[in-house]
Amino acid sequence: MLTESFVADLYLITLGLLGFYGAHRVWMIHRFRWEFRTRGGDPSPPRLPLVTVQLPLYNERTVAARLIRSVGALDYPPELLEIQVLDDSTDETAGIVESEVEALRKRGIRATVIRRPDRSGFKAGALDYGMARAAGELLCIFDADFTPWTDFLKSLVPSFEDESVGMVQARWDHKNRDESTLTRAQSTLLDGHFVIEHSVRAQSGLFFNFNGTAGIWRRAAIEEAGGWQHDTLTEDLDLSYRAQLAGWRFLYVPSVSAPAEVPPGISAFKSQQHRWAKGSVQVARKLGWRILRAPVPLRNKLEAAAHLTGNTGYPLILLLSFLLPLSITQHTRFGGVWHLGIFALCTLSVIVFYDTSQRVLGRRRRSRWIDVPAAMSLGIGMCVAQTRAVLEGLFQNTGEFVRTPKRGESACTQAYRATFHGIPGVELLLAVWFAMAVVRALQLHVWGSLPFLLLFFWGFAWVGGLSLRDWWRDLRGA
Repeated sequence: MLTESFVADLYLITLGLLGFYGAHRVWMIHRFRWEFRTRGGDPSPPRLPLVTVQLPLYNERTVAARLIRSVGALDYPPELLEIQVLDDSTDETAGIVESEVEALRKRGIRATVIRRPDRSGFKAGALDYGMARAAGELLCIFDADFTPWTDFLKSLVPSFEDESVGMVQARWDHKNRDESTLTRAQSTLLDGHFVIEHSVRAQSGLFFNFNGTAGIWRRAAIEEAGGWQHDTLTEDLDLSYRAQLAGWRFLYVPSVSAPAEVPPGISAFKSQQHRWAKGSVQVARKLGWRILRAPVPLRNKLEAAAHLTGNTGYPLILLLSFLLPLSITQHTRFGGVWHLGIFALCTLSVIVFYDTSQRVLGRRRRSRWIDVPAAMSLGIGMCVAQTRAVLEGLFQNTGEFVRTPKRGESACTQAYRATFHGIPGVELLLAVWFAMAVVRALQLHVWGSLPFLLLFFWGFAWVGGLSLRDWWRDLRGA
């Protein structure tokens, strides 16, 4: 039938497009070299520059005190350290900030609270406002949920002895990694980015990005790139590309890490990922043509394109989710080497990619066997929400910067839960779709498709179930 032929062709085209990103992961794995140097000796350069540490906050009552205390404990000459708490808060966070900053001042640390007349520009606006009042030639930024180690500055500042270096990024660690299967899956997804992607891009001389926190900027690089701008939701990604197009070098130091909290609930995770996905598409719209026309090597342009368009994989996964169950009845048409090769490229590359990141971090095999499939399932289950984010990034204006709630040490769940957006548990409809596909595959004895059908089923059931639970708790005000 024509309909069956159309489904088959669309399925193969979708699989082929996903195969492009699979091939990119294979290239990353091939190029990956783990350069993890232990710290030793005194890394301080002959001249230590003045560093301004910026802490952008907005209603972070559960983590504000912890952050300010950890930054106040940084091992750096106090006469060369300035701490700016850029507080846009409208709740009790303001009082917490005042108390903690006063405690730093009593210890002889130069610390100030900076508040703006309004929250225009969101985080980018706060950073720009603070930079205009900062004394440091280097600007270090930490988000509210980070607790840097005391030697963070002394470990990264020496890199700026090279005058061409505009930014140095550290690796993220995960304070609550082992709290639940969800936090382990999130941590695994982030490790793929910080362990493999950042390493390969940095070692290969390709463009990579400042991650919004746990990094240090040279003020001159920010200014020459055009400063912090807020016409996208990922101001860090936007500035990163503009600075590198202006000729500044970026360094990545994976041996230096900064612990942070991953969202413990699915609604907060969805909110975070929505902003990142929408923002990356906005940056692609904003800078794509400029990158293509820039006098930089072709490999930099190709990698930038793969990086900035990476989230378009979510709509493709969603489309595949509709097509894969339909293709079961046509399994005899897909027995060729081409189909098997592309399917393996799309799936095995993901497994090896994330397993490699966990292996080099020292995660045991038993943990990896749980965490890698969980990360894959989470990525699949997120494709509904992330497709919406990609479409908004393509067709809507900037939108509002929605902070990711942090729990910190608070025992109160309502204090940090994100506001739920969208249809609660819509992913469960796709879980039912795949449950029907599993039954059909059993009837047809299509055994080879079962692992993939079950992976998709679990991803949608898991994310949908967690989303429905969060919505119900919000409804009850629990």
